[in-house]
Amino acid sequence: MNKVGHNNPPPDPKETIQNNIIRKKPILDRDPEFFENIPLPSWIELSLIDVCNRTCDFCPKSDEKIAPNTNQKMSMNLIKKLTSDLRKINFSGAFCLCGYGEPMLHKELINITNELGSLGGVEIITNGDLINHKTLIDIYNSKATRLLISLYDGPEQLEKFKKIIDETKIDKNFVILRDRWYSDKIDYGVKLTNRTGTITIGNQPNVKNYKNTKCFYTSYQVLIDWNGDVFLCPQDWQRRVVMGNIMQQDFFEIWKGPMLSKYRRHLLKGDRTLNPCNSCNADGMVYGEKHYKAWKNLI
Repeated sequence: MNKVGHNNPPPDPKETIQNNIIRKKPILDRDPEFFENIPLPSWIELSLIDVCNRTCDFCPKSDEKIAPNTNQKMSMNLIKKLTSDLRKINFSGAFCLCGYGEPMLHKELINITNELGSLGGVEIITNGDLINHKTLIDIYNSKATRLLISLYDGPEQLEKFKKIIDETKIDKNFVILRDRWYSDKIDYGVKLTNRTGTITIGNQPNVKNYKNTKCFYTSYQVLIDWNGDVFLCPQDWQRRVVMGNIMQQDFFEIWKGPMLSKYRRHLLKGDRTLNPCNSCNADGMVYGEKHYKAWKNLI
């Protein structure tokens, strides 16, 4: 994956959301790769650290009763175990460093990025508070393929970060500046979901609208928490159901294992009755259709 992106987000937040979808589709909707006739994921999200320095209204971190800052962080031993597991199955997908916390708060971010970058593309999503000339150059010189900065304070942040990018003389296409400062009346400039029944703010679709709709999440991706716990997707902010732990099992065994397979069978048939899917209002068919079709032939 090359270091490419869009540096000038349009003023309409709906266009920003659509641009984000268009950017990710070539990564997530590519032809699936297989190991032992099993379709492999194209996207692995890692939650490096369980703390954030912000409390955005549309994020579960705004409620410490739901998502408290524990300051727990992912170890390099876990990262190396994961990459070892993925090499055995010839994984060549992409990674996203975001999850339940602010990845820039992890002191080994660059080392983690370089380790993962030996296998596939690495996107880092940050609120930008710790981005300065030095940190931006360090990230650019790492194996990261993109840096996405979500701007929550206002349009003045665009000028701030454009100036840093110009002064560091890095490729402007490496950084994607995403306007996220809008009010709840226009969804803050993000594609709002209720995070499986956790967040109610904003104009969100009714859960009932998705009761009998398919979800492709389990066919193309997983989320791995700081301690190695594997979750269905980034929507499960209450960490209700663990699919396995990569420090106790091989990644591939979890990916094709009984727990994920159970959810996959239900979701790919349009059955969201299992917890926490029965509380979710996310459109699970934005990405992953080719992976869905591959799994459908097996289930």
